[in-house]
Amino acid sequence: MKKTTENIHFKVEDTYCEAFKGVCCRVIVTAEDHETVRRAAYDATSTPGTVIGRVEGGIESWLGMNQTPDGRNGAILQFWYNTDDIEKFELELSYRIRQDILVKPFTSLFDASIDPVGKIGTMKNVGHCGDGYEWEETLYGREMIVVPIAIPDFKIEREFGYMKGIMGANFWYMCSEKETVTEAGKAALNAIEEVKGVVAPFDICSAASKPETNYPWIGPTTNHPYCPSLKSVLNEVSQVPENVNYIPEIVLNGLNQKVLEEGMKVGIEAVIDFDDVSLVSAGNYNGLLGEYKIDLRSLFE
Repeated sequence: MKKTTENIHFKVEDTYCEAFKGVCCRVIVTAEDHETVRRAAYDATSTPGTVIGRVEGGIESWLGMNQTPDGRNGAILQFWYNTDDIEKFELELSYRIRQDILVKPFTSLFDASIDPVGKIGTMKNVGHCGDGYEWEETLYGREMIVVPIAIPDFKIEREFGYMKGIMGANFWYMCSEKETVTEAGKAALNAIEEVKGVVAPFDICSAASKPETNYPWIGPTTNHPYCPSLKSVLNEVSQVPENVNYIPEIVLNGLNQKVLEEGMKVGIEAVIDFDDVSLVSAGNYNGLLGEYKIDLRSLFE
């Protein structure tokens, strides 16, 4: 389908998504082989968690050996937190590094921040995994901590810059066929991956949520008016259009509003190419989620 103004206005609902402020560390993970990089990258970013007070991660891009500080296979990862509690962010980030990256053979981790507003140290919560036998060394033109481990040795840059950015932007694509969920979603993710500074931490998200909940100890719960299986139960409360059986969501975090909106634009363009995608919409909650409002149709003006 040709992406004319008419097509966009026909398939893209006149609505907006909400997003909120966050802080982000942008890092480069490297290893001896691409498979180890992939495992480390996917494991470290596999559990988005800002809605439950944990770090949220995403893979920005894959790097060739000529693009990394140590000349090895690599990837750029973003780790996000939704408050300004930098000490807590540092601790939560350390869990991801220690459990998902340090334990992979021959991995190293480097700062890749862009115009950071501050720095966090990595010795306290990661470097000391060496139990006092760790040491500092200048490697690849960077100040590194070498953590002695059984497969020698894990290396991590002594400081990471952190940046301010925007989290939680989203769009939904409504479809009737199961295959469209993954096919259109993959097309959107591939397009978003081409935009520097943006990640989609949930990949294709099957569980859009809402801020208000009957069970506050859980955190956000299902956005029930948009659950196709509840359409006959909710009746007029249901917001699921006729012939829509699936409403996947793509969530985006970006280092600034410009790149975030570009990521949303190319992602939406990718899904509306599919005939089975009948409508693109987004989650908004009367300002309960965040102070940013991004109008979907304005992305194409």
